[in-house]
Amino acid sequence: MRVLKLLRTATAGAALSFIALAAIAADYPAPKAGDWTIKDFKFHTGEVLPELRLHYTTVGDPKGEPVVVLHGTTGSAASMLTPGFAGELFGPGQPLDAAKHYIILPDAIGHGQSSKPSDGLKTKFPKYNYDDMAEAQYRLLKEHLGLKHVRLIIGNSMGGMHAWILGVTHPDFMDALVPMASQPSEMGSRNWMLRRLLTETIRRDPTYADGAYTTQPPALRVANVFFALATSGGTLALQKQGPTGELADKLVDARLAAPFNADANDYIYQWESSRGYNPSPGLERIEASVLAINSADDERNPPETGIMEREMKRLRSGRLYMIPASPETSGHGTTGFAKFYKQPLQDFLQAAPKRAM
Repeated sequence: MRVLKLLRTATAGAALSFIALAAIAADYPAPKAGDWTIKDFKFHTGEVLPELRLHYTTVGDPKGEPVVVLHGTTGSAASMLTPGFAGELFGPGQPLDAAKHYIILPDAIGHGQSSKPSDGLKTKFPKYNYDDMAEAQYRLLKEHLGLKHVRLIIGNSMGGMHAWILGVTHPDFMDALVPMASQPSEMGSRNWMLRRLLTETIRRDPTYADGAYTTQPPALRVANVFFALATSGGTLALQKQGPTGELADKLVDARLAAPFNADANDYIYQWESSRGYNPSPGLERIEASVLAINSADDERNPPETGIMEREMKRLRSGRLYMIPASPETSGHGTTGFAKFYKQPLQDFLQAAPKRAM
């Protein structure tokens, strides 16, 4: 069975049908879905969930070299199976050729078909953070899939931050790390300020009712579009798309009218889970070869702060690849399109040493 057609987006509830119907530019094996339940999972808060369901997707033969792909905030495994990402990386001769690699794409806690507030607990769902999410993914790989070591962990945005955490907390588990659209420094500055305003906007909608709403709060859609345009898209790209007030209005109207099926509690939890993210104190523990990929027009991780250059110097083996800004890049969203870094990734993987498994 081969992948037939790939849609760019899918709701969490339709993720399986999304995968089944997906088609991509490259020819790679059809994705397979799976689930695993962790009993009595303990969160960083001390809260315990009797059953934590983790959904995941795999591409390729389990005998292949293991590669882990981690998605961004509000995404899922399905959100990485796009022509721009999987279509550029998973096909024959491509950097993560699925004929040679066993590609695992977990749905993080609170995302996709993994356990989340909207399953029934609503605001009684444990307040998870990035450490909890990364550890649950590690346990999925180690305890359920039986992987003692993986060739690569590559993650985008939130997934990039999870990759940094895993490099610090489980340094002997991977040969290589490719964290994208992320920084290994404390969540703060404009990135956190706008996340905070995003969630506050939804909470202050009277219909949110402290999470006990019966219909989705209207502020959810507007807040989502506002945050997306403020923190992703790229200055030059948005200038190209909306150089006049009329065209800018059309862009906003189109975003507001686009299908949007998020749940408000899930959404708030997803963005607030980044609170306290900070792998910086442990960077010297990373043993893997690291290729950090960011874009020069990334609104959430602006390169002019110098943070990446400072932190990369602390790694045993690390390189920063900065994608130049252009009207074709899309700010924080640029790394969703592997054409911008496909060759550097290929070169990196060919050079990264393989450590004993």
